[in-house]
Amino acid sequence: KKDANAGSGRVYDQLFVRHWDTWANGDRSQLFVVPIADPTKSIAIAPQLIGDTPSKPFGGGEELAWSADSKTVYFALREAGRIEATSTNLDIFAAPADGSSAPVNLTADNDGMDNLPTVSPDGKWLAYFAMARPTYEADRQVLMLRDLTTGATRAVTQAWDRSVASIAWSPDGKTIYVTAQDTQEEPIFTVDPKSGKVTRLTQQGVVSAVVPTKSGVVFSMNSLTAPDDFYRLSGKTQERLTSVNADKLAGVDLPKVERFSFTGANNDKVWGYAVRPASLPEGQKAPVAFVVHGGPQGSSNNSWSYRWNPAVFAGAGYAVVSVDFHGSTGYGQKFSDDIRNNWGGWPLEDLQKGLAAAEQKFTWLDGDNACALGASYGGYMMNWIAGQWPDKFKCLVQHDGVFDARAMAYETEELWFDEWEHGGKTYYEDPAAYEKWNPVNHVDKWKTPMLVITGEKDFRIPYTQGLASFTALQRRGIPSKLLVFPDENHWVLKPKNSMQWYGTVLPWLDQWTGKK
Repeated sequence: KKDANAGSGRVYDQLFVRHWDTWANGDRSQLFVVPIADPTKSIAIAPQLIGDTPSKPFGGGEELAWSADSKTVYFALREAGRIEATSTNLDIFAAPADGSSAPVNLTADNDGMDNLPTVSPDGKWLAYFAMARPTYEADRQVLMLRDLTTGATRAVTQAWDRSVASIAWSPDGKTIYVTAQDTQEEPIFTVDPKSGKVTRLTQQGVVSAVVPTKSGVVFSMNSLTAPDDFYRLSGKTQERLTSVNADKLAGVDLPKVERFSFTGANNDKVWGYAVRPASLPEGQKAPVAFVVHGGPQGSSNNSWSYRWNPAVFAGAGYAVVSVDFHGSTGYGQKFSDDIRNNWGGWPLEDLQKGLAAAEQKFTWLDGDNACALGASYGGYMMNWIAGQWPDKFKCLVQHDGVFDARAMAYETEELWFDEWEHGGKTYYEDPAAYEKWNPVNHVDKWKTPMLVITGEKDFRIPYTQGLASFTALQRRGIPSKLLVFPDENHWVLKPKNSMQWYGTVLPWLDQWTGKK
């Protein structure tokens, strides 16, 4: 019982103090087994382990699996303690479902992340992914197989330079279905568990929720012009099973999407897309919304979004251009790794070359009347562009972006990310690595009007970064606005807030592009 005279303060003696959008209060996400015959007799499976199952903030059922005989539970967990804020080391544990003995760590030899435990139908094999490098959350996710009888483990997709995002066994156990990003798409692939041979099954679109059945593979798929629906693939025949949003999309003229490639930094081939407004008459040009993706290990992929949706910008009359850059996923691991210690270098070169290539290829782009927008790493890039490419854009929209790398190193919660990106050391150990690409050092060159957006519950890139950006803009006399959501985190998720977001962003673009 709480003391009636107790104060409201919280006392901490280790990190995490807060994570994503929640202050630490000592609660843990715990795993229980509930017997169907008597739901009142729940069994705690891993009370000895101090950690979250599923992992916070985004883990779900994909981090848990039953053995074929339902006697064992497999789960992923990162043991907490003073290393929690600097470790990506989720391990896979096995525990008896009746709680009769302590969990056993099956992946203790790997200090990188292990996750997505998935048991074969015959119960003989455990599939999962493993990352090789500790503290690197975007390392390649290699499909692994563990013989549950002998404990022998082998890497199945070591020779395949893509990162496994989901795992599902065929009913006969002869095939493993995975999804993986591949140059702006996220298709289904089959993997032969014996040979490791990988075969692509789907082409365009982003796939999720893969469920193999005896009559084919059922999955969910979306694209830049279509929200998720269910499909079934039988052999080479793909059929659509649902049209959930048909009524809502009836009469809506969706834009046309055109992909293109260009030669970016380091002479590497990079991909992007341009979205043409459906209402744009032939022979006319549209002002450009140049959208930079976040991550930075992410992609401007062919997917539907309920947050930043290119079709909404196109519906407002803007041609959307978005390109990948060194650091993006779907090009092989080296390409993703190349952004380390290089945040403002090759990525900016890619963006400049990519936009120039789009302007040359698509005559309907008004490249002289463009605004740039980005969130998270994309928001960082807006702050970086303001000092490094100040004459290109009529305006900028910076959402939850890093403004001061020094402050970020001490404010963010998942320290493994920020320290890895700057070479693996803390700020006080290697300040030069952080200052090399630090936007705050170039505020004297800022002159482009900027809209700054932030959420007060964003503990990944705290709102103080956005407030500092806005302060710099105001002190330099640059036209600027600050939009603060007191009830949002790193993402704007509430419908009314999303409407306000677009209701603020689109008029800002209109103001500076002169669009009527």
